[in-house]
Amino acid sequence: MGAQGGESMVAIEVAAELLVAVLILGVLAMVIGRKLNISYVPLFILLGILIGPLFELIPRSFSHELFEYLRVFGLVIILFTEGHNLSWRLLKRNSTTILLLDTVGVLLTALLAGWFFSWLFDAPFLVGFLFGAIISATDPATLIPLFRQYRVEQDIETTIVTESIFNDPLGIVLTTVAIAMLYPDAVSQVFAFFSGHVGIYGASILYFLYELLASILVGVAMGFFGYWFIKKAEIFEFPEIEIFALGLAFLTFLIGEKLDASGYLAATVAGLVLGNFKVLGRFRSLAVMENVLKAVSLEVDFNESLSAIATLFIFFLLGASLDLGIFTGNLVKGLLVAYFIMLVARPIAALPILKRWGFRRYLFISLEGPRGIVPSALASLPLALATKYGDGTLTVHWGEVILAVTVITVFASIVTETLWLPVLKRVLLETETVEDRIRKMQARKARKS
Repeated sequence: MGAQGGESMVAIEVAAELLVAVLILGVLAMVIGRKLNISYVPLFILLGILIGPLFELIPRSFSHELFEYLRVFGLVIILFTEGHNLSWRLLKRNSTTILLLDTVGVLLTALLAGWFFSWLFDAPFLVGFLFGAIISATDPATLIPLFRQYRVEQDIETTIVTESIFNDPLGIVLTTVAIAMLYPDAVSQVFAFFSGHVGIYGASILYFLYELLASILVGVAMGFFGYWFIKKAEIFEFPEIEIFALGLAFLTFLIGEKLDASGYLAATVAGLVLGNFKVLGRFRSLAVMENVLKAVSLEVDFNESLSAIATLFIFFLLGASLDLGIFTGNLVKGLLVAYFIMLVARPIAALPILKRWGFRRYLFISLEGPRGIVPSALASLPLALATKYGDGTLTVHWGEVILAVTVITVFASIVTETLWLPVLKRVLLETETVEDRIRKMQARKARKS
């Protein structure tokens, strides 16, 4: 066997060892999390640090390289599945709040977090803005069981969860804009075209709008195509429907990326259309509708299983990809950034919903926006870009710092916001005022009309 064959065998063995370690430790983390009634996400990250930089059971370079591929595949599956879980009726009912949080809120969070990062670390503003864009998306998946346990009212739960499903891909879009501002000629031809006419900041606005509109159009078109094809080809059973849905998700992603839009947002919208086919589609008969319902239910169950596995690997590899020296060296500053985002940036970003929800509900929503899967998946992107394009505004050093501070922020936000949820529920939501009763009466009347 030649040297190249030997290297391939070593790589396969390392990959197999990583697979076994992540799956076994992942199950143990889930069991511990369930027994202790805590989120298993911080446990995934800690175990990743243990098998990676701490005990060096898995080479950091291998973890980092694998992470770059897995985060793309994992995010497509996760966001496509999340799209299915969006209720069109609930989305319409809370559309104003969600629109404000997912546009003004995401942008304000990115700008404030970016400014504080730049000020605290003495980093260039565009580097700070890239960090802010990466960390702008929320992920309340760890809170949903607690919402049910402590009986948080459905409208608040729906708003927080739906906001996250949309700001996940929008956070990716904003990150793409931030990257394009750093590398205008290397990343996007559309951005380069805009910047040649209106400058870099004008181009960032136009490019953001282009990505939104193009991605939504691609997602809607592919969602309706998928719905039509399932009916036409009668793809109702295992394994055809699962394979078709997976192919549709990645085809939608690829078309979006080829058009220089966001394949992630396109995949989310396609999932939204498929998941709401009963509202958005037309059926010749009840039997056809029931067959499509069964098919979509099968593919959602399958994709949710894949999403769980992808989530496990993303958080493990995130921990395994860290440089432990940079992580510990920036721990205090990273915690300051994390709590600035939780206690200052997020509440300011949520201010547009204050009038609609009242102060106490606004405060509850603004204090329950933990960072999760999307920031974790994007965390190593600056380091990969700095390594690829060489020295510039975004250096390898800043890539390492962004990776470390993102991990700290994700970890701190999940732990803190799961711990203080019962207290916030008791203090902010359990004392009903006259204003609350009037608002509930108006909501009931609106639902009846």
